[in-house]
Amino acid sequence: MSEKKRIVVGLSGGVDSAVSAWLLKKQGHEVVGIFMKNWEDDDNDEYCSTKQDFIDAAAVADVIGIELEHVNFANDYKDRVFAEFLHEYKAGRTPNPDVLCNAEIKFKAFLDHAMRLGAEKIATGHYARVRGVLGAYQLLKGLDPNKDQSYFLHRLSQAQLSKTIFPIGEIHKTEIRKMALEIGLPNAKKKDSTGICFIGERPFREFLNKYIDSQPGPIKDDKGRVIGEHMGLSFYTLGQRQGLKIGGLKDPGAQRGGGDHEPWFVAKKDVPTKTLFVVRGHNHPWLYSNSLRAINTSWVDPMGMNELGGELGAKTRYRQADAKCSAMLDKLDEITVQFDQPQWAVTPGQSLVLYDGEVCLGGAIIESSTPI
Repeated sequence: MSEKKRIVVGLSGGVDSAVSAWLLKKQGHEVVGIFMKNWEDDDNDEYCSTKQDFIDAAAVADVIGIELEHVNFANDYKDRVFAEFLHEYKAGRTPNPDVLCNAEIKFKAFLDHAMRLGAEKIATGHYARVRGVLGAYQLLKGLDPNKDQSYFLHRLSQAQLSKTIFPIGEIHKTEIRKMALEIGLPNAKKKDSTGICFIGERPFREFLNKYIDSQPGPIKDDKGRVIGEHMGLSFYTLGQRQGLKIGGLKDPGAQRGGGDHEPWFVAKKDVPTKTLFVVRGHNHPWLYSNSLRAINTSWVDPMGMNELGGELGAKTRYRQADAKCSAMLDKLDEITVQFDQPQWAVTPGQSLVLYDGEVCLGGAIIESSTPI
């Protein structure tokens, strides 16, 4: 990109966005930083790092030599992201707030604000790439396979991608850390953020309990026996192993094979009866699915639907290796995916994301799966 542009960068206080801003400034662009505040409910909470993040972002902007504006999108976040987040949990599903947060805040509210500031492009510190092909835009995986974040960006539209730059998409994380140290960025050694998008890393069950009432119900095993009580289906996800509080129970029917020593995993939720089903062992058949149905499809390029006839790769969760599959559009907004190999803990509410090699085609929200 040789043309000099006015580019607004989302500075989070982390090292990835900091290096992104530095790279663009080094290329001669007019760079402006924006720090987004998107959560206010417990801003003085020990788990909310907004104040420190802003201090870090301001220090980075000072070192790089760019302006930094503080913008509050808390109302947008609560209305567009958090309300849907709670709705999904109350329905017994497990949503991915980062996906919705990118589509509604980072690449909508933030993009709109940047355009009002006269930006020609926006940039973020995501590990992904954008490629222009015949007048359209493709979303590509980041070149660092351990950090690729295209999964979280699959709901971006052509209009959003046309205005977006990912400066570090072709760089590995280890190199980003080295660059930050060499540049002298104050946050070069800051650990990566985790937890809920913009809310931070905190005891999740305790946090969710502030917004969702507990509705206890029975915990049953695969033989239908009641072996405990859960505090509410919203607080558990498929494949979960920790926090079940049934670890000491024995399974008399499995002792000969040593099955009584294997850990319990959440395998199913029956919302009408408020029943949580658990099974012993990571390889229990109830944890594997041959196919799934997903709804609310979103295509990076509407022409991506044309790729559904061939073999594709799919992720049903972040950091998962692409699973070979075939996909079929049932209706305009629904898709069925058949996997070559059974997939573990396919979870309703999570995102199914489809790939043709390095190209992210789009995705949908997992509604149900078919066990092996």
